[in-house]
Amino acid sequence: MRKILFHLSLILLFSSCISNKRITYLQNLSDSTAIGLEEFIPFAKVDYKYILQPFDIVQIDFASSDPTLVEGFSFQRPMQQGMVGGGGGQGSDPLYMNGYSIDESGMVEIPRIGKVEIGGLTEEAAKNLVQEKINAYFKDDVYVRLRIAGIRYTTLGEFNRVGVQVIYKNRATIFDALANSGETSLLGKKNKMFLIRQYGEGTKIHQINLNDRALLGSPFYFIQPNDILYIEPMKIRQFGSADNLTASLALFGGVFASVLLIVNLVTGGI
Repeated sequence: MRKILFHLSLILLFSSCISNKRITYLQNLSDSTAIGLEEFIPFAKVDYKYILQPFDIVQIDFASSDPTLVEGFSFQRPMQQGMVGGGGGQGSDPLYMNGYSIDESGMVEIPRIGKVEIGGLTEEAAKNLVQEKINAYFKDDVYVRLRIAGIRYTTLGEFNRVGVQVIYKNRATIFDALANSGETSLLGKKNKMFLIRQYGEGTKIHQINLNDRALLGSPFYFIQPNDILYIEPMKIRQFGSADNLTASLALFGGVFASVLLIVNLVTGGI
């Protein structure tokens, strides 16, 4: 009886441990081609370009050798307090307050010009369309710059910080997104991260293995605006979060030791 209980306790102990292989990034896994250190890894060729969608926010700036020409295109832009660096709802986002929001019909309303439909276009095509509208309005040269107001994405599941995040870069990798979101928790399934991506005509769910070094050459190495990143928890998550798992296991161990003591006293007295 004692031997059985001893072996059961060992099984429970080892089953509660988390292998380093499950939490280490960029490994050379057996089912993929090995990639050595300092080996050149070309980026995957991706034909897809982000399509502007309803409720996106874009920044549109106008410039001219004659400053009076562009005064009518500028909103009043007071100093913003608490500019958001990473998202999560802290402070206010000046690009949200002063950018151009695309409505549900794909239109933006520009002073003097009126409504322009840029939804469904790439960033470059939208810029060219607004430039055409400006050229038709002015005889003098007025130049347009249009860009997405940062890369906004959402983190769900086993992240240390969940919610809508923002990276103020033109291009960001999946690891930029992880770092900006406070990393994943210890109990997240890094080998099965779901990336939900919006395309021109709908949405697709992709599965990513963060443990695999081959990710560096994957078409999902770079994130896109409006991506949703979701990481499932490991089964051991039912015993508690990464923060209180040690306490939960200690409590379980104490209870289990007490049971062993009681069983030992009962069986020893028989």
